[in-house]
Amino acid sequence: MSNFSNQVEIIEKKSRFIGYLLHCKTIEEVQTALDELKKEHKKATHICYAYSLASPFLEKAVDDGEPGGTAGRPILSVLQKKGAKDVCVFVVRYFGGIKLGAGGLVRMYTKVASEVMK
Repeated sequence: MSNFSNQVEIIEKKSRFIGYLLHCKTIEEVQTALDELKKEHKKATHICYAYSLASPFLEKAVDDGEPGGTAGRPILSVLQKKGAKDVCVFVVRYFGGIKLGAGGLVRMYTKVASEVMK
Protein backbone atom coordinates (compact mmCIF):
# COMPACT_ATOMS: atom_id res chain seq x y z
CA MET A 1 0.00 0.00 0.00
CA SER A 2 1.22 3.50 -0.77
CA ASN A 3 2.38 5.60 2.13
CA PHE A 4 -0.51 8.00 2.53
CA SER A 5 0.55 10.41 5.23
CA ASN A 6 -2.93 11.60 6.09
CA GLN A 7 -6.57 10.69 5.51
CA VAL A 8 -9.83 12.53 6.17
CA GLU A 9 -13.51 11.71 5.57
CA ILE A 10 -16.36 14.19 5.23
CA ILE A 11 -20.01 13.39 4.48
CA GLU A 12 -22.13 16.00 2.70
CA LYS A 13 -25.75 15.32 1.68
CA LYS A 14 -25.13 11.56 1.85
CA SER A 15 -22.06 11.75 -0.45
CA ARG A 16 -18.89 10.42 1.15
CA PHE A 17 -15.64 12.26 0.38
CA ILE A 18 -12.41 10.57 1.49
CA GLY A 19 -9.20 12.54 1.09
CA TYR A 20 -5.71 11.07 0.96
CA LEU A 21 -2.38 12.88 1.06
CA LEU A 22 0.60 11.29 -0.69
CA HIS A 23 4.17 12.58 -0.61
CA CYS A 24 5.66 11.69 -3.99
CA LYS A 25 8.40 12.70 -6.39
CA THR A 26 7.31 10.93 -9.60
CA ILE A 27 4.24 10.43 -11.77
CA GLU A 28 4.80 6.67 -11.34
CA GLU A 29 4.24 7.00 -7.59
CA VAL A 30 1.00 8.90 -8.26
CA GLN A 31 -0.16 6.21 -10.73
CA THR A 32 0.67 3.38 -8.30
CA ALA A 33 -1.31 5.09 -5.53
CA LEU A 34 -4.23 5.74 -7.91
CA ASP A 35 -4.27 2.06 -8.95
CA GLU A 36 -4.33 1.03 -5.27
CA LEU A 37 -7.20 3.41 -4.49
CA LYS A 38 -9.16 2.07 -7.48
CA LYS A 39 -8.78 -1.46 -6.10
CA GLU A 40 -9.66 -0.43 -2.56
CA HIS A 41 -12.65 1.72 -3.58
CA LYS A 42 -14.14 -0.33 -6.44
CA LYS A 43 -17.63 1.11 -5.90
CA ALA A 44 -16.54 4.76 -5.66
CA THR A 45 -18.21 7.10 -8.15
CA HIS A 46 -15.12 9.28 -8.67
CA ILE A 47 -11.46 9.37 -7.67
CA CYS A 48 -10.34 12.93 -8.36
CA TYR A 49 -6.85 14.20 -7.69
CA ALA A 50 -4.21 16.81 -8.25
CA TYR A 51 -0.48 16.80 -7.82
CA SER A 52 2.43 19.19 -7.86
CA LEU A 53 5.96 17.88 -8.44
CA ALA A 54 9.06 20.02 -7.94
CA SER A 55 11.59 18.51 -10.33
CA PRO A 56 10.77 18.51 -13.10
CA PHE A 57 8.07 21.05 -12.23
CA LEU A 58 4.77 19.43 -13.13
CA GLU A 59 1.17 20.00 -12.02
CA LYS A 60 -1.95 18.13 -13.01
CA ALA A 61 -5.61 18.15 -12.00
CA VAL A 62 -8.05 15.31 -12.80
CA ASP A 63 -11.86 15.57 -12.46
CA ASP A 64 -12.55 11.84 -13.14
CA GLY A 65 -16.05 12.36 -14.52
CA GLU A 66 -17.12 15.23 -12.27
CA PRO A 67 -18.22 18.35 -14.19
CA GLY A 68 -15.15 20.09 -15.65
CA GLY A 69 -13.24 22.20 -13.17
CA THR A 70 -15.28 21.19 -10.10
CA ALA A 71 -12.86 18.67 -8.56
CA GLY A 72 -9.26 18.53 -9.79
CA ARG A 73 -8.81 22.30 -10.17
CA PRO A 74 -10.06 23.09 -6.63
CA ILE A 75 -7.71 20.42 -5.21
CA LEU A 76 -4.77 21.82 -7.21
CA SER A 77 -5.68 25.32 -6.07
CA VAL A 78 -5.27 24.23 -2.42
CA LEU A 79 -1.82 22.76 -3.22
CA GLN A 80 -0.80 25.99 -4.98
CA LYS A 81 -2.03 28.24 -2.16
CA LYS A 82 -0.05 26.20 0.36
CA GLY A 83 3.03 26.17 -1.87
CA ALA A 84 3.07 22.37 -1.63
CA LYS A 85 5.52 20.45 -3.82
CA ASP A 86 6.04 16.71 -4.30
CA VAL A 87 2.54 15.96 -3.07
CA CYS A 88 -0.66 14.51 -4.46
CA VAL A 89 -4.12 14.80 -2.94
CA PHE A 90 -6.70 12.20 -3.92
CA VAL A 91 -10.39 12.59 -3.10
CA VAL A 92 -12.55 9.48 -3.40
CA ARG A 93 -16.28 10.24 -3.74
CA TYR A 94 -19.17 7.90 -3.18
CA PHE A 95 -22.27 9.61 -4.62
CA GLY A 96 -25.08 9.71 -2.07
CA GLY A 97 -27.98 10.35 -4.47
CA ILE A 98 -28.31 14.09 -3.85
CA LYS A 99 -26.70 16.39 -6.42
CA LEU A 100 -24.50 19.07 -4.89
CA GLY A 101 -24.30 21.33 -7.95
CA ALA A 102 -21.09 22.80 -9.34
CA GLY A 103 -20.62 25.23 -6.44
CA GLY A 104 -21.23 22.48 -3.88
CA LEU A 105 -18.69 20.20 -5.57
CA VAL A 106 -16.05 22.95 -5.68
CA ARG A 107 -16.65 23.69 -1.98
CA MET A 108 -16.43 20.02 -0.97
CA TYR A 109 -13.31 19.16 -2.97
CA THR A 110 -11.63 22.34 -1.67
CA LYS A 111 -12.66 21.53 1.91
CA VAL A 112 -11.45 17.91 1.78
CA ALA A 113 -8.13 18.92 0.19
CA SER A 114 -7.61 21.65 2.81
CA GLU A 115 -8.44 19.26 5.67
CA VAL A 116 -6.14 16.48 4.46
CA MET A 117 -3.27 18.99 4.03
CA LYS A 118 -3.47 20.08 7.71
